[in-house]
Parts: sequence; structure tokens; C-alpha cells
Amino acid sequence: MKRSAPLQRKTPLKRGSWKSSPVASTDWRTQLHSGGFKSRVKKLTVAEGSKYIDACRNEECYLRVPGVCCSIGWSHDSVVDCHSNQSRHGKAGARKADNIFTVPGCGPCHAFIDQNRVGTPKQEKYDIWDRAYVEWEPVRARKMGLTMPETV
Repeated sequence: MKRSAPLQRKTPLKRGSWKSSPVASTDWRTQLHSGGFKSRVKKLTVAEGSKYIDACRNEECYLRVPGVCCSIGWSHDSVVDCHSNQSRHGKAGARKADNIFTVPGCGPCHAFIDQNRVGTPKQEKYDIWDRAYVEWEPVRARKMGLTMPETV
């Protein structure tokens, strides 16, 4: 069924009436000071996050996967920062975990943790990474000049 005439508003909107809601009429400064706006959690900048990655340089492998590690007790050229693969540390999909959750690990150990070529259960990999993080955290705190290890 076709309409013969277009719909028309019986009373036109008053000029500026769309702005008359209580939220829009309140000054933003009042909302800011009264707690109307939620404060955001401060995210680390690139420079602040990279200091955790830099702390992993010239370190020995802390992952020390038995039968895989090539850097037990000495610094190796292949030691890099290994991010956590656990969602509780910020890992999700293609997103890496936060830089605070890094551990120095040699190339073979890093590949063992990140890839599942040998069929190792995830929980075993999580346990290896968690043990390494507990050992690495106080060392990193001393290296970075922090008084206490940062825990999130």
C-alpha cells in the first residue's frame, strides 16, 4: 500500500530542544569534579613498556625447558623477551600480553612456549613460564632500580 502524502510532524521541534537533556546541559567541568566521568586506567607508554623488554637483554634464559634450552647459566645471543601466553596477563587473540609480563628466554625455549610442535599441554607451558617469572621478577626489579617487584 502506497502512502499518498509524506508523514508530517504536527508540532515542529523547538530550536535547540534536542540539547535539553540534563546530561547535555550540565557543564563538563562539573561532571569531571563530581565523579560523573569514569577515570581511565593509565596505560604504559611505548617508552615505559620498552624498559621491561630492555631489561631482558644480555640475560641468561630463565625458561630453562629441559632438553630444549641452549643457554643454561650463561648469556646467549638468542635470548629475547618472551611474553606470557596467559589471558590473565592481557593476552588475547593477536594481542600480546603486557610488557611487564616478559621473561628472558633463548630461541628454542621461546619456540617451545609459543608453538605446540611436540604436543605439550598448555598447563605445563604455563607452569614453566610462571616459574621463570617468579625467578625473574626480583632480578628485573634490581636491574631496573625498583624497590619492590611490581605485581599486577
